[in-house]
Amino acid sequence: MGENVKVVLSGLDELSPRDLYDMLKLRVDVFVVEQKCPYPELDGKDVDALHLRLLCGNDLVGSVRIRKPAKTDPAARIGRVVVAPQHRGKKLGDRLMVEAIAQCERLYPESPIKLSAQSQLLRFYGSFGFVPISKEYLEDGIPHVDMQRPAALTTE
Repeated sequence: MGENVKVVLSGLDELSPRDLYDMLKLRVDVFVVEQKCPYPELDGKDVDALHLRLLCGNDLVGSVRIRKPAKTDPAARIGRVVVAPQHRGKKLGDRLMVEAIAQCERLYPESPIKLSAQSQLLRFYGSFGFVPISKEYLEDGIPHVDMQRPAALTTE
């Protein structure tokens, strides 16, 4: 499947209504329904974010949200990392992370990259150079740890 997967990076306004629906449905199906975690999926952060999607034909098989550094936090942020349940076990999570990191480093080379990891995924994110920077905490009833990866370029 790896060769047949297309990577698409879009701002919210570039997504068609169907693309937006598919992305939000996937996120709700996994984060709210599958994980039995009612939380505000529509959090206002998608508007200014970039959305990296993995498509196999017209089917959305995974997505991730990339947020640019802010004045209050100089780190880029990766979040809402999700693979469609029927496509798990195909290393698409790895592909999402490689692509998301590459985009962050291309767009924001002097910024570290942060994410909020479900605790069960610390090893997964650690394999991409992320290290814990917080103690474990509950977010929407699920244990999480903040993690960070250093900036691609460091100014000295």
